[in-house]
Amino acid sequence: MKIMAIAAPKVALTPDVLKPHMATEVHATLKLYLDGKVEQFWFVEKSGPIFLMNVDSIDHAKATLDTLPLVAAGLMAYDLKPVGPLIPLGRLIPGA
Repeated sequence: MKIMAIAAPKVALTPDVLKPHMATEVHATLKLYLDGKVEQFWFVEKSGPIFLMNVDSIDHAKATLDTLPLVAAGLMAYDLKPVGPLIPLGRLIPGA
């Protein structure tokens, strides 16, 4: 299942707030990527990362993201949205 995980900061993420967490946050994010749970990632200024995740369920995505240091510290949350193929495009294929 593909899940789009969109960061939602819970507090103003100033450099002073982020500094104690960033080394472990980057390490944990890289591990999720190398484990195949995060397929792609992007960054939105003043918001945070967006992950395209490959997981079994929304609950699995939430449990996975809950292990990230910024989430565990109560500084970040994620809005989780299941995504898939753009089904209406099938209407453009005759006989489909």
